[in-house]
Amino acid sequence: MGNLYDDFKKEANKTGYYLNPDVDYCEMLLENIKVNEDRYGYAACPCRLASGEREKDLDLICPCDYRDKDLNEYGFCFCGLYVTRDVIENNKKIHSIPDRRLKELKNKKEKKEAPKTLDLEYPIWRCKVCGYLCARDDAPDTCPICHVDKDRFERIL
Repeated sequence: MGNLYDDFKKEANKTGYYLNPDVDYCEMLLENIKVNEDRYGYAACPCRLASGEREKDLDLICPCDYRDKDLNEYGFCFCGLYVTRDVIENNKKIHSIPDRRLKELKNKKEKKEAPKTLDLEYPIWRCKVCGYLCARDDAPDTCPICHVDKDRFERIL
């Protein structure tokens, strides 16, 4: 199992992210992500309840849409897989944090805005995981930055 952790860590580091230094904890999380991938066909976060419908769960496929907000605010993500360099260097303790997803899903239901439109030659697509932006007819098949699938993009303009 160490290879899975090492491979995942190498991939995370390539994109500027760090994994929790607790290898045993990370291996447990990665095993459970793999269980969800086998069960649902996608790598749902093991710390949240997946519906089994990819479209409903896009925001919680690892790396989830909430990772960067949690890293910025707390120094680690909801499940504790990803951490900031500050957490590693200063040996900061990881603890329980609020689930941002519940609040954002509630806000999404309440806020039904009309889409913004501009007269652009191409639509603008944003990766909901890392924020990568591109202007083209359709979203890329894979994000060139964080390597998530096409369905993790949203058209913003």
